[in-house]
Amino acid sequence: MTIDEYELPISKKTKEFPRILDNMSIDELQDYIDEMKLEIKRVEADIEKKQAQKSLAESVFKS
Repeated sequence: MTIDEYELPISKKTKEFPRILDNMSIDELQDYIDEMKLEIKRVEADIEKKQAQKSLAESVFKS
């Protein structure tokens, strides 16, 4: 399943990973998990795209 990277929301706030969890509430921790899951989906979509491009390039140069 390919996920269009433009379909995934990108946080307007630039936050660094990993964050210090000590002072975060349960709701903030859950939001943090949700943000990380979205980031994982975005990265996985980019990997799929790059693998497809690599496969295409390899097939061109094999000929």
